[in-house]
Amino acid sequence: MVNKLKQLIEALRVPPNKKVNLRKDYDPGFVGHFMSKADAEKTTTAGINLLAEQQDKLYAQDTYALLIILQGMDAAGKDSTIKHVMSGVNPQGVRVTSFKEPSLEELNHDYLWRNVTALPKRGEIAIFNRSYYEEVLVVRVHPEYLKKQHLPPKLKDTTIWNRRLEEINNFEKYLVNNGIIVLKCFLNVSKEVQKKRFLNRVDLADKNWKFSASDIQERQYWDQYMDAYQDVINTTSTPWAPWYIIPADHKWFTRLAVVSVIHQTLNRLNLSYPTVSRDQRQALLDAKAEMEREGGGVKDTTEKKKGKKKNVI
Repeated sequence: MVNKLKQLIEALRVPPNKKVNLRKDYDPGFVGHFMSKADAEKTTTAGINLLAEQQDKLYAQDTYALLIILQGMDAAGKDSTIKHVMSGVNPQGVRVTSFKEPSLEELNHDYLWRNVTALPKRGEIAIFNRSYYEEVLVVRVHPEYLKKQHLPPKLKDTTIWNRRLEEINNFEKYLVNNGIIVLKCFLNVSKEVQKKRFLNRVDLADKNWKFSASDIQERQYWDQYMDAYQDVINTTSTPWAPWYIIPADHKWFTRLAVVSVIHQTLNRLNLSYPTVSRDQRQALLDAKAEMEREGGGVKDTTEKKKGKKKNVI
């Protein structure tokens, strides 16, 4: 099973310099075919437990940080993936940032600014629900959004997309060179399943809040988005920050794949708890001896003294 999961992860990873066809090479409904849904869910739970251990070591070691970028069309399952995959980790060491439409404050800065302010500290895991890649996806599909970014006219020519992709590659290399590991997952949902999930949001009252009329409008640009995603993945899947294309039509398999990819990424870091020096160890033993000399053991403060009346409520 372990070997099959490793093979799966490698199959989902987009090799650097290889041009992939998003429509032909990757099936959104793929489920591995080597385990049942029940087995996959058990394996996912086990993976979440392992991830919790790895995150604890990452936090204690305080050397690396992990940036997880989740991209995908609306209803691809980004929110539910975060909820399930990160359910077992210590919230103290994890931050999730959802990047919506830029505010006026954000538009008055460069396009990477709001992402930089949300980067993880050493020992932390940061999850970006959408990211700076929106600047070469949504803005590319809707170039009129560039008008809000106050760029000099000469910088808004047709070379802007290639220029931004190059800048993103350089930015991610900078992060990795500073100990921030960049892990990028594209949740690949089909147009048919997206429609089914949208209808579900309309039919179920407790999901109505997730539905927006703009979601339907964006479906009209499906082909343009697929072209943009394909160009992004082919250009920015690098040795230092590869893309993983995650089948997203079946959420149980999506979660298994994402957990497996994160686990393998952290496993490569050879994480461990910090070791103490001989002097530090001796200081611990001295402190222990000092507490033991106090005598009397640990007093139970809840025990009532004999003869003393109990409080009556």
